[in-house]
Amino acid sequence: MTTELIQRDIVEGYIRGLLDVMGEDTEREGLKETPKRVAKMLEEVFAGIGVDPETALTTTFQSEGYDGMIVVKDIDYYTFCEHHLVPFFGKAHIGYLPGNRIVGLSKFARLVELTSKRPQVQERMTDQIAGAIANVLQPKGVIVTLEGQHLCMCARGVKKPGSSTVTTVKKGIFKEQESLIREFERNIDAR
Repeated sequence: MTTELIQRDIVEGYIRGLLDVMGEDTEREGLKETPKRVAKMLEEVFAGIGVDPETALTTTFQSEGYDGMIVVKDIDYYTFCEHHLVPFFGKAHIGYLPGNRIVGLSKFARLVELTSKRPQVQERMTDQIAGAIANVLQPKGVIVTLEGQHLCMCARGVKKPGSSTVTTVKKGIFKEQESLIREFERNIDAR
């Protein structure tokens, strides 16, 4: 989110008002600059709002006949649950069987980062990552698994720390061939 999309002074006023209605003294030393810090943080953590995830995959290359599975695993992500605006975080694992195009491996980390920079649900984030790869690279197949720990479940409400959520989206050949899914799972489990 650029500064054109967020008006810091308005956000700062909302945060100050929120602290006021909670009974806090917004003039005390520890809170005096909090509205400004929160506005800056919101710009950073929601910088992906309105940005097409496919823009993370703009530079592609010929696959030069490579037809094996490519797996990039353990990509850390941090995002905010759109239901409570509290963090959830975890790891993304991406596998694909190239068609004619491949992409630099760092682009997958950028794609995960971009999709995480907006209020999210894990299911949609998983689908956005898989969809961007399928649309841009047009691989034979793509599979994306996200593991997540949701503070809306661990730190509030039912308070079940240590619980995790796993979502997987399969496209193309991964929908049809169980052996490829098992190979992907072995790859992400390998340490």
